[in-house]
Amino acid sequence: MTNLAHKIRDKIHELQSEVEADLAEKRREFQYRFERRKVIFEQEALALQREAKMGLVRYFRESRLPVILTSPLIYAMIIPIVICDAFVSVYQAICFPIYGIPKVKRRDYVVMDRKYLAYLNLIEKMNCIYCEYANGVIAYVREIASRTEQYWCPIKHARKLKDQPARYYGYLEYGDSAALHEKWEAQRDKCRACEMPGECAGKVEGE
Repeated sequence: MTNLAHKIRDKIHELQSEVEADLAEKRREFQYRFERRKVIFEQEALALQREAKMGLVRYFRESRLPVILTSPLIYAMIIPIVICDAFVSVYQAICFPIYGIPKVKRRDYVVMDRKYLAYLNLIEKMNCIYCEYANGVIAYVREIASRTEQYWCPIKHARKLKDQPARYYGYLEYGDSAALHEKWEAQRDKCRACEMPGECAGKVEGE
C-alpha cells in the first residue's frame, strides 16, 4: 500500500471515530438506547414524538397527486431488490469460503430501526422500511462486489470515480503491467485478512 493509501486509511479511521462520537451525543440528546438490538426511547421522548405524529387524513390531504400516483412504481422495485438480495447472498455463501474471503455481515448494512420512531404514521413507516431495506441491500451488495473485485481484479481505473470503496485506494495502478501478477496474491491476502478500512469491523453498538 502506498503512503497516500495509508494516509487515506488513517483519515477514514479518524472520521469513523468522529461519527461514533457524534452518534453517542445524539443518543443522549434524543434519549434512546439499545437493548438486544432494539431501540428504546425514554418516556419523555416518546411523548414528544407522539405529539408530532401526522394523522393519515392530513398526510394524504397534503400529498401531491402525482406523488401518490407514482408510488406504485417505487414499490415495484422491491421485486428486483429482493431477487438481488437473495442471489448475492447465495453467491457469497458458496464462493467466499472457497476464496477465503470473510463473508459480509448483512445486518451491518441492512439496518431496520426506523419502525421504533413514534412520530411516523403508518404510511411513513412503510416508506421508511422500504427505503432502509432497499438502500441497505444496495450497500450490502456493493460491499460483496467490492471484495470480489479486490480478489479478482484489484486495478484502479484511468478515470476518476465518483465514489470509490475504501479498499480502492490500495489497488494496483492502472497501466502497471508488471504489478498485476507480481502483487496479485498480496491483494488477495489483504482481502482475506480484511486489511482495508471499514471491512469486517466488529458489531456496531446495539447489535
